[in-house]
Amino acid sequence: MSSNNPSQLLPSELIDRCIGSKIWVIMKGDKELVGTLRGFDVYVNMVLEDVTEYEITSEGRRITKLDQILLNGNNIAILVPGGSPPDE
Repeated sequence: MSSNNPSQLLPSELIDRCIGSKIWVIMKGDKELVGTLRGFDVYVNMVLEDVTEYEITSEGRRITKLDQILLNGNNIAILVPGGSPPDE
């Protein structure tokens, strides 16, 4: 079932449309990542490029730049297509 109506869009179709685009990934725990989605599989494991990782630590917010990262789909809580974290 494929449709141009966003209300009928399957989650995997939405993620597929985000390939090559910026995506904000909120992980379980204290990490958030913003990067370009390069691919994903049926388990929603994802490959991101040009990544900025935001981590909340006891010292405050730590920002790390990464060329590429593989995310385990089990640890992803929220995906925001085209989004960016607050105060970026």
